[in-house]
Amino acid sequence: MSAFSEGIKRYHKNTRSAAYGYLISLPLLFLYEFLLYLSEVDPSHYVRISADVWIRSLLSFIGYNTTALTFALALIIGIIIFFLDRKKHITLKVTYFLGIIAESLVYALILGFAISHFTTALVNMVPPPTIQLSPIQRFALSLGAGLYEELFFRVILVSVFMWLFKILSFRGWTQKFAAVVAAAMLFSLAHFTGNMGEPFTIYAFVFRFLFGVALNYIYIIRGFGAAAWTHALYDTLLIFLI
Repeated sequence: MSAFSEGIKRYHKNTRSAAYGYLISLPLLFLYEFLLYLSEVDPSHYVRISADVWIRSLLSFIGYNTTALTFALALIIGIIIFFLDRKKHITLKVTYFLGIIAESLVYALILGFAISHFTTALVNMVPPPTIQLSPIQRFALSLGAGLYEELFFRVILVSVFMWLFKILSFRGWTQKFAAVVAAAMLFSLAHFTGNMGEPFTIYAFVFRFLFGVALNYIYIIRGFGAAAWTHALYDTLLIFLI
């Protein structure tokens, strides 16, 4: 095996780890909170990602300051991850972190272009108009979607479905395929439910389902970090294209 191939193998092995996924997701968390704080005009009417609101609703039973509790929870999760990964000899390199972001940007460009065009051709519709928010809010929500939606729909939901289908005697690729499809279906439907849900359109449903399938496979193959940044970068690119 050549030195280049060995380097790629080490990169893939390290960057799939929970430690890399955790560390590279921290900038998404800090920027999301900071940008929303800057754009907040009325404290009683704030804009947030649905998955973030779900988590805050649970944290509100513990204390009033859910932002402080969110950061405390993030710290606890980090401690647990590094404790569990302490014997895996994970190498932390700046180039690896930059590699994840560059890799995710490629995924975002390819998947965004391919899925949007395929969906348009499939349902013969154009994308629905976006909600009216300030550029800072849209940028913040793009980062928050990459963090919170990937945490909930990929890390939690895909893992739960993998476990459930294993109990149902699914094995190998059928187990992964069933988990990917089920989680992608709920990912798409979640955008149309609740008080913060948007009006249902076939285009939006199909696009989010297909995008969810792609993100699920990225999570399974490349880990949380790549899935989170792919989602965040794709949503960020939309800010400059729409």
